[in-house]
Amino acid sequence: MAEEIRAEMVANVWKIVAKTGDEITDADPIVILESMKMEIPVHAEDGGTVAELHVTEGQVVQEGDLIATIE
Repeated sequence: MAEEIRAEMVANVWKIVAKTGDEITDADPIVILESMKMEIPVHAEDGGTVAELHVTEGQVVQEGDLIATIE
């Protein structure tokens, strides 16, 4: 079952760390968001394969926006 990773706050996508097809663990960041000069790494709940990234660097995400899909 696919896991949807969503933004928990309004922020800028500062850096995309993972790419489509990468195998990740729950400790690996997928993207790093920036809000109020703080860097916030975004992780998956469980490990898996990055099926799709739904954001680009520099994009502003709103709370609840889809960031990535993990299978």
